[in-house]
Amino acid sequence: MILVMDVGNTNIKAAIFDGKRLVKRWRCATNPAMTSDQYGIIMMELIRYHSLSADKIEGILISSVVPAINYTIEHMCRDYFHIDPKMLGPGMKTGLNIRYENPRELGSDRIANAVATAELYGGPCIFIDFGTATTFGVISDCHEFMGGAISPGLRMMNRALATGTAKLPEIELQMPQASIGKTTVSNIQSGILVGYIGMIENLVRHMKDEIGQPTKVIATGGMAYMIKENSSVIDEINPDLTLIGLKIIYDRNQSR
Repeated sequence: MILVMDVGNTNIKAAIFDGKRLVKRWRCATNPAMTSDQYGIIMMELIRYHSLSADKIEGILISSVVPAINYTIEHMCRDYFHIDPKMLGPGMKTGLNIRYENPRELGSDRIANAVATAELYGGPCIFIDFGTATTFGVISDCHEFMGGAISPGLRMMNRALATGTAKLPEIELQMPQASIGKTTVSNIQSGILVGYIGMIENLVRHMKDEIGQPTKVIATGGMAYMIKENSSVIDEINPDLTLIGLKIIYDRNQSR
């Protein structure tokens, strides 16, 4: 069995694969103040809770966009799994031609998403990851990563409005009944959520115009379902896109 971990700014997503089959997945909070022992105990308890055995894990691949926590997570893997984990980064075989001016700038989670999108859906295809930041990526019909876009995520926008103003509150992220709000909360909901969906639709429209071919849109991340319920821009949601991409990359580097 293989353990893959996607260390994001808000959450750490993890999954265990047995061959190509995703056996179990879970997530915990990203907290740079936590120690390797604390993360080790959390991981071991989650594995036991799902009736799995840590002794059967043969390899670990980690994607991280939080450099401050990398040493802690690597140390945890060595102490609790007795495995030197692989970190997704330059030099690893992805199977993609990355058309980025400086590929080292590209977040490892976006690489994993691109690999999974190309493998599962082909191209041309747009993938959107609704995380702390909302990231877009484009896969060509030749399985090339062409680039994309990055914008603030919904929760980041919500928090920024509340912390950057004196009187506006942080709100529950749910769609308002109308775009013309009658209360401060519904005004903010309209501005953030209705405006955010407009941004998503406009970016996708521009990308499709530049691609110039029929293009499928794949989404992942917690907010993907809300967007799909209120817009026709998303064709399919794959909640495990990043984790599947990590497993594909792990397999492609086994001979190395």
